Amino acid sequence: MARSYGDRCGVARALDAVGERWALLVVRELLLGPKRFTDLRAGLPHVSTDILAARLRELEEHGVVARRVLPPPAGSKVYELSERGRELEPVVLALGRWGSVAPFPPDEDATIGVDAFVIALKTLYAGGGDGARFGLTLDGQPFTVVADGTLEASRGAPADPDGVVEGSPAELAAVLWHGRSPDSTGLALSGRAAELLGLFPLPG
Repeated sequence: MARSYGDRCGVARALDAVGERWALLVVRELLLGPKRFTDLRAGLPHVSTDILAARLRELEEHGVVARRVLPPPAGSKVYELSERGRELEPVVLALGRWGSVAPFPPDEDATIGVDAFVIALKTLYAGGGDGARFGLTLDGQPFTVVADGTLEASRGAPADPDGVVEGSPAELAAVLWHGRSPDSTGLALSGRAAELLGLFPLPG
């Protein structure tokens, strides 16, 4: 069990559960659905296997994360957020929005994973889209994104999208927040995809 603050305040008790280093990033990685341990490691490349295992164990003990085994033929063990864990989504999104104007880390190797990027889109969504359904493929991983006052994102390509965006997180970030044109980055757009690009302004 992780150390406790020994404080009866709800903030302190919440931090008892998710305040250890990497804990909230594990939650972030699971917001879009279950993952295997190896998938979590891929999304959090700077955490050691021992620390990741410890965080998962602690999050299980606090009822934030649960383990289950996928049915055959997969049979893989996956981690997923519990109902209580899913309640952390607005907390994670608020932290992401608050942190979006902070300086980038000085580490030249610092990157952003695919799931983290999709969560960043949810964080910065400003509204609009009129219910449009978009396909978003980042580094070969397909997602369905529905923009209709809130931004819903799920794994898998939509059957009949209004538009499709394909590329890498870095290419899409360059277009959304660094003034680059899609043609200059290699980002591929089709249908109404250009409408999606205007829905994620950085906070002032």
